[in-house]
Amino acid sequence: MGFTGLARWLNAPPTGLQLVCDNLMLNHNGQPRGKWNLSVKSYRSQLGQIPGFQTTAERSMYALTLDDNVFILLEDPTAPSRADVLAAAPLGKEALYLQDPSHYRNTFLTLRPPGALEQLLNQIKARWIAIRQTSAAGTQRNQTSGQQLIIDGQTFAIGTDWLVRIGNVILAGGAVKGMLLEAEYLPLPVLHSAVADGTSELLSNLLTSILPNVRDAKTVAVTISDAQWEDVLWDREEELKNVKQVAPETRTNDPYAWDTEDVTEWKQGDWVGVDRDQRSAFLIMGALRSEGLL
Repeated sequence: MGFTGLARWLNAPPTGLQLVCDNLMLNHNGQPRGKWNLSVKSYRSQLGQIPGFQTTAERSMYALTLDDNVFILLEDPTAPSRADVLAAAPLGKEALYLQDPSHYRNTFLTLRPPGALEQLLNQIKARWIAIRQTSAAGTQRNQTSGQQLIIDGQTFAIGTDWLVRIGNVILAGGAVKGMLLEAEYLPLPVLHSAVADGTSELLSNLLTSILPNVRDAKTVAVTISDAQWEDVLWDREEELKNVKQVAPETRTNDPYAWDTEDVTEWKQGDWVGVDRDQRSAFLIMGALRSEGLL
């Protein structure tokens, strides 16, 4: 598993998926590696409907299902972020202040198997409702079940270093809202960038090259800074337990091993299996939310 970058082709035509597939195979010697399918649901809390309970803003929850895992992002706009708490903490008392809030603005977690979230919400009679967006612009209707949005496409390998995933973004009513393109560079688990938002020129160039030559194509890179990612994924109970020093003997003859001399600490499993998929899921949800599709 390697470093991942994401892009959106906002105005992809109905034939966009086939155009990208053809470009990958003809000009990059891309080899099909299977389907790329995921689905996303969004929920809204109903705390404001509890008699005597007042809330300034309802909480939101987004659930992205990929393979056998469900990545869940909960957002409470009234709670502070980890960055807010650190900014308010006196020098030397940061750890103490971080223990104080009961929860933070964003909580990001992983559940399995698919369907476990809905089962849990039903069992505890949680005050959440699923929101399903129709293809009509600006209209939404409440649903207790059913997919809200799906991404359907294919995965390709370019040589031994790259995996490319491409898929149409399809709303519940069947309307296609452009495409998502994801490139994964396998040799590196992390890629340092001089750009503040974490954009990688290597990944950006690859994603640009796999797009067909279509007039007036509108594309945008989906990025997240290391600070934002740390704020979302931070776990106060696991912070010290999972951090370990990188020892020289950890180097191997693995062709995808990397030079760790400049890495002072790392978290076990950051770029392996499900943990690697977390960043991809978070980027995808962020992109769809920014466009009002969730």
